[in-house]
Amino acid sequence: MNERPAIISIQEVPLDGHVRVVITLSWQDGQYSGEAVGPTDRYLRPRLVGEATLRAVEEVAGNQIHLSLAAIATTPLGNAQVAMAQVELEGGDEPFVGSAILREHDDAGATVKAVLDAINRRLGAVL
Repeated sequence: MNERPAIISIQEVPLDGHVRVVITLSWQDGQYSGEAVGPTDRYLRPRLVGEATLRAVEEVAGNQIHLSLAAIATTPLGNAQVAMAQVELEGGDEPFVGSAILREHDDAGATVKAVLDAINRRLGAVL
């Protein structure tokens, strides 16, 4: 049994000039999905992936929490590229920050992992 939500799938579906991103997570015996829709602009894609991830996490938490994506970015760090996420919990005191190494051609996966890294430790109290 997973102590923390894990990635099952990342789907991107084109929609007439926009894209719908659907993130599906597993936790315990269930599957939970979140989605976000926005322009197909590749520079906005990480934000859509991050937002969809947060919606899936809210589903995992039985919609008892509301999360917002304050910032999402990638940056070089030594020989690696790193995805970073800053997440805020409604009513929380301070933002949470997470990171993940970008693997070749897996920007979306790194973004999901960075968002989950930011909140996983705090999520345990809600779950």
